[in-house]
Order: sequence, then C-alpha cells, then structure tokens
Amino acid sequence: MAEIKVPELAESITEGTIAQWLKQPGDTVEKGEFIVELETDKVNVEVISEEAGTVQELLAQEGDTVEVGQVIAIVGAGSGAAAEPKSEEPAKTEGAPKAEAPATQEAVEQAPAAEEQSSSDRTIASPAARKLAREKGIDLAAISPVDPMGRVRVQDVEAHAAKPAASASAPAAKTEAPKAAAPSSDEESGRVVREKMSRRRQTIAKRLLEVKQSTAMLTTFNEIDMTNVMALRSRKKDQFQQNNDVKLGFMSFFTKAVTAALKKYPYVNAELDGTDVLLKQYFDVGIAVSTEEGLVVPIVRDTDKKNFAEIERSIGELATKARDKKLSIADMTGGSFTITNGGVFGSLLSTPILNGTQVGILGMHTIQKRPIAVGDAVEIRPMMYVALSYDHRVIDGSDSVGFLKMVKDLLENPEDLLLEG
Repeated sequence: MAEIKVPELAESITEGTIAQWLKQPGDTVEKGEFIVELETDKVNVEVISEEAGTVQELLAQEGDTVEVGQVIAIVGAGSGAAAEPKSEEPAKTEGAPKAEAPATQEAVEQAPAAEEQSSSDRTIASPAARKLAREKGIDLAAISPVDPMGRVRVQDVEAHAAKPAASASAPAAKTEAPKAAAPSSDEESGRVVREKMSRRRQTIAKRLLEVKQSTAMLTTFNEIDMTNVMALRSRKKDQFQQNNDVKLGFMSFFTKAVTAALKKYPYVNAELDGTDVLLKQYFDVGIAVSTEEGLVVPIVRDTDKKNFAEIERSIGELATKARDKKLSIADMTGGSFTITNGGVFGSLLSTPILNGTQVGILGMHTIQKRPIAVGDAVEIRPMMYVALSYDHRVIDGSDSVGFLKMVKDLLENPEDLLLEG
C-alpha cells in the first residue's frame, strides 16, 4: 500500500488546492502515472503515484486546500487491498495497552507546534526581515508578503506589525463568513450566480492590492511611432522565420529596447529591501501572459545575452507552457522587470500595476493610426501609447522619463538596437 502525499511545491509555497482528480477509487494506476492535479498560487502541479496498483481511497475532495506532506490518497495492490487493514483495526485497538494512550495524546498535542515550526522554517525572508520579526515577536509564516513568490521583506514585517487591530478581528471575520455566503434573494431567483474565485485569482487579487497599498506607484506615458519597426519587420519576417524557425514579433524589439534602457538606468532594474536598494546585475524580463485562470508572468532569462530569435523562441515556449498549465515555479521566479501587452486585447491606454517587489513595469498598447505632425506636415502614422509604472521611492521622475524616452527612441530607430551590447 502506498500513500499519495502533497509534494514539496517550492520553498515559499506550503499548500495548494485539489484542482482535479485524474484517478478515482477502483481505477488502476501505473508507477509514475499522474493521479491528481494541484493548483498553487502560481502554477498547477501534477502528482504521480510512486507505486503501481489500484486507487483505494481519496482523502481530499476537489476544491479542498491541502498542505505539503498531507496524505491525500491511498493506492493499494488490488481493489480489495484496503478492506483487510480496516477489518483488523478494531482488533488492534482492543488489544492495545492502555499505557500507550498518554504517549499518543502527547504526540497529538505536540503536532501543532511542530507544524507551526515547520511552516516558519519554510518561509523565505531576508536577514533583515528575520531579525526584525524576532525583535517584534512576529511569526514569519503569519505575514502576507508583497512578493508573488512569497519572500518576506522588512516592509512586510513593518506592515504586519502596524495592523494589530486587523489581526485581532480576523477570528470574528472568519466566524461571520458563513453568514455572508448565504444566498441572496437575487441568487435564489437565478438573477445572480455566485462563483468561487480560483486560488490563483484570489492570490492575484491579494498581491495587486498589497502592491497598491505598499508602494508609491506613479505612471509616466509616451507614444511611439511604430512606422520603422513595422517596416523592418515586414521586410525581414519571412527570412527571419526561414532562418530561425520562429516568427518575428514586436515583443523581441521591446524586450531588447527595455534591456538597453535598464543598463543605462539601473535603478529601474532594482528592488527595495527595507532601507536598502538592491541593484540587480542581471536582466531577467518577465512577459505577462493571459491564461484562462488569470495573468501569469514567466521570465525570459538573460535578455542582454540573447538575440532576437532566442528571445522570440523563449517567449513562445513560455506562453505555450502557461496556457497548457505546465509552468514551473522556476519559470516565474527572479524577474527584474516586467512587460505587459494590453494592446493584444485592444487597450489604447492603461496604468499597469507593479509586479511583486519589482520597481518598474512597461505597458504596451494597441497600434492605432493617427494624424501626427512630422516636421511641418501632418501624416497618418501607426502610433502606440506606452506607459511606465514605477515605485517613486526608488526611481525619480528624471530616470523614469529618461528610461521611457530611450525605449521610444530605440523603437523609432530599430537599427540602433543592433548597436546595443
């Protein structure tokens, strides 16, 4: 008999939700075959069976929240394998010495403490955050970090310590929750349909709200004349695809332009950790991808070392993995800057929200033909509005405007991108 347990998902993820059982009681399962799909804050994980046999029992239902290490299913050698242990269990209980009861009770009492310690140990936190949490007597596992990967920073500890009233009222809120979920008259009549948010959507909502509340976010705008990029792409796309077996899109141009601008304006490629600014010496650009379950941001690594074809190939592979729910935690960890393209949905202008602990995000928008003054004449040109949202605590207005202006200049003169190292 084998127990199917929730595996270690990532250092910062301690629980998940049963998204779908791929096997049911009585089904035969081979060793290494997938048996259940788990949904975490960012990715879906398929769990395999370590032994071949028959599914005896499912210990959690779809939609249940389960913790790392929790037993969620039993696989036996045959369809009747589970019956024998159950029939023997009363005999074992009757014959068990009474002296064992205190030891068993003691183990039960110690379990919550051990579980709490394990949860705290698994929490990722900066040294400064751990020190501050110890000084304030705060359990790191109880803190809700801004970082989408769960890393606790000094500001997260300070924010948690500043909200004692909210923490104290939490039990009352939980008690009242069932009343709030009671069907309304509109629901009973069918005029309103109540739908539970997925775990990922809940996480997205929580993170975006925390970013808005914990950063001094500001947005600056500019517009790009896409004439030269579109002309270059039109001339080279067939040859590019023939040579590299991948299509030439606009994202590689923007990624290369952003990388060049990050080199010139290093504070846009930084992160705030308490009173320290971490200036990143690498260029890992996140590309926002829309999926059925919400927005995810896989990372294109080392964009300063990749050519156009390598960037396009990386973006295509990550987008496919995202839509097929095959992204791993590693695919979305450690980005230094993010690009999001609302233009694919027809957005003309927007103010993107910062991604986790990053201090900058570029928003692309739809290309629209508009009359533009070119010298003393007016011409119809394909124009795109771009927006840079940034954390004003780290980036000054001169750097934010200069960064966006450099992106604009490089895209309006795309040949210059070839000169950027």
